[in-house]
Amino acid sequence: MKLTMLLKDQNSGGNGCPSVYLADSGEFVVQGIELDDDTHAELENVLPGENAIRISADVLVGAVDRYRERQEP
Repeated sequence: MKLTMLLKDQNSGGNGCPSVYLADSGEFVVQGIELDDDTHAELENVLPGENAIRISADVLVGAVDRYRERQEP
């Protein structure tokens, strides 16, 4: 799978996260901090191999905006 970074949190410093990528499959890949155990326990229907991370709304919305810009002719 080839990834293209759409947006990285400018406040994270260095090469940290959170970041949102677009995969060549058309899916989004999100890099972020794993949830703590108590928060993870609140998730519903987590299947083997699945996980959840934290990401700010600003980074998520910004990545969607960049994605939409790429889709415009």
